[in-house]
Amino acid sequence: MARVGVLALQGAFAAHARALARLGHDAVLVRRPPDLDGLEGLVLPGGESTTQLRLLDHLGLVPALERLRLGGVPVLATCAGLILLARRVTGPAQPSLGWLDVDVARNAWGRQLESFEAAADPPRDDLPLVLIRAPRVTAVGEDVEVLAAYAGEPVLVRQGAVTGATFHPELTDRLDVHREVFGAVTPARALA
Repeated sequence: MARVGVLALQGAFAAHARALARLGHDAVLVRRPPDLDGLEGLVLPGGESTTQLRLLDHLGLVPALERLRLGGVPVLATCAGLILLARRVTGPAQPSLGWLDVDVARNAWGRQLESFEAAADPPRDDLPLVLIRAPRVTAVGEDVEVLAAYAGEPVLVRQGAVTGATFHPELTDRLDVHREVFGAVTPARALA
């Protein structure tokens, strides 16, 4: 069992905690720097990226998060979490932590009323996508691996130990993305 932190300041953190528990991990809700001690993984969930960025700064979490990243723990950043970690953010521009060498455009798959569900392009066409006010990855650096695409555009990327998704894998019954990033402790037959 790994201790995987889930940033729990705002957004869809509870669904990520449930997905991690289904995989047999101990999900730790992160709200202050000491909550990051001893973690073996981290999830930065969807929500509102500007609010999350302000809270990270206000609560002094940025230096502690940076230490965790430099320690090489696996990180999963979904939707707003991906925006937080992008190299450059547009639509509108905003600061970010710059952990992933990608450019993202905020809300570029549409506003709240234009949210939709789809499947990734082949060969990952069994991967369900829930896109809610989702960012679009508009550029990827040469060290970034595209793990899945939709309509020919990257929706799941990885650079080193950091994985970013434009969609919400925690809002489906599938555990593919969480399993890819953090592994599973629970036997596969128990994950149905």
